[in-house]
Amino acid sequence: MRNFLKGIIVGIGGIAPGLSGSVLLVIFGLYQKTINAIGTLFKDFKKNMLFLIPLFLGFGIGVIIFSKIVNYFLNNFEMYTRFTFLGLVIGTIPLFYKEVKKEGFDKKYYILIIIAAICGFSLFFVNKDFFPQVTDPNLFQSVILGVAVAGSSIVPGVDSAVILSSLGLYELYVSSLASLNFSILIPAGVGLVIGALVISFIINKLIKRFYTATFSIIFGLFLSIIPNVLNESCKIGFNAQSVIAIILAIIGFGISYFLGDIKGNIEKSKKLLTKLKILSNKTETLEEK
Repeated sequence: MRNFLKGIIVGIGGIAPGLSGSVLLVIFGLYQKTINAIGTLFKDFKKNMLFLIPLFLGFGIGVIIFSKIVNYFLNNFEMYTRFTFLGLVIGTIPLFYKEVKKEGFDKKYYILIIIAAICGFSLFFVNKDFFPQVTDPNLFQSVILGVAVAGSSIVPGVDSAVILSSLGLYELYVSSLASLNFSILIPAGVGLVIGALVISFIINKLIKRFYTATFSIIFGLFLSIIPNVLNESCKIGFNAQSVIAIILAIIGFGISYFLGDIKGNIEKSKKLLTKLKILSNKTETLEEK
């Protein structure tokens, strides 16, 4: 049940601009388990499926639900929505960086992070000029949509919305989910399954053999997507709209940062409450004396 509920939340990352579903898997401590389960699916089929089915069911429900919500807010409150997502994305940076350093870290890996960030930013920037928006996809484009979603969902920091926007497929993705257009979703689903199996196998091998280098590159790619969360509609000025947008970004950051170490933060909150309770009891005792 826990994995099902977590899957629903991960589904937000599958549809929200800038918020990668795979980053949310990292936050919940499920990323490596998920990649390993998909990459070695047929080695222990029953065990892997028992782990993946509730997670993927939750993810699917989350994507369908939030596709309608995100579609509405992007159409009606785009600036506010994008600044909220910006805060959510930035709030995941501390946890992600901690994940990169988990199995040893050397200064040379900063070079990989910088190179990956520059390459990622250049790729997204160039793609915007070369791929027009797709409104009436053929079968191949629908399958590619699924493969792109799989790849961007599996690799942490590679945002589905940014990748799909770069390929001219994001609006098609959101609208087809919101309207349940099965003529697009069924071939996209085939591409999703194929892409997930192949990419998970590759990523699983890379993480096992080159953990820090792989996560350093992924972290660099993650940093490169952050500027793409905002677009030309997100102009800051001396007005109420800008103030609200910045406040929403701060709130988004707070939520994301808290979830980044939710267990640790809950423990800290409990300790703080305990200390306050002890202090309160001491104060009452002194007053009675």
